[in-house]
Amino acid sequence: MGYVLGKYAGADLLDCPDFLSVDTIVPVPLHPKKLKSRGYNQSEWIGKGLSEIMNKPQDNTNLVRVIENVSQTSKSVYERYENTEGIFDLKDDTLFEGQHILLVDDVLTTGSTLEACVQALLKTKDVKVSIFTLAVA
Repeated sequence: MGYVLGKYAGADLLDCPDFLSVDTIVPVPLHPKKLKSRGYNQSEWIGKGLSEIMNKPQDNTNLVRVIENVSQTSKSVYERYENTEGIFDLKDDTLFEGQHILLVDDVLTTGSTLEACVQALLKTKDVKVSIFTLAVA
């Protein structure tokens, strides 16, 4: 379902001038343990649909979740922010240099996960980050 919705969204984004300069699509990564237990990354599937329609590559390896955190569903806004601080990093700080990155997640709740991802991406020189989510809670 994420793949199909990503394709529909990609078609809409092609009509938005701000997204025409995207160089690479980057899904919010899951911790390897979570990925193994779930079997898929929903953000990655959304990104695959976006990538196909927008004709942009998707990078699933450079942005990584380095800390496994507990579920955030019952946490307050501040607790969510604390729970996500420093949990993402880049394998190579230069890979996205000078690029416009489209960061993809499934649902925006408080924005703490996306903010933590952006903080990791901003370690790259001259990077621009835009965000796409399918839903807002």
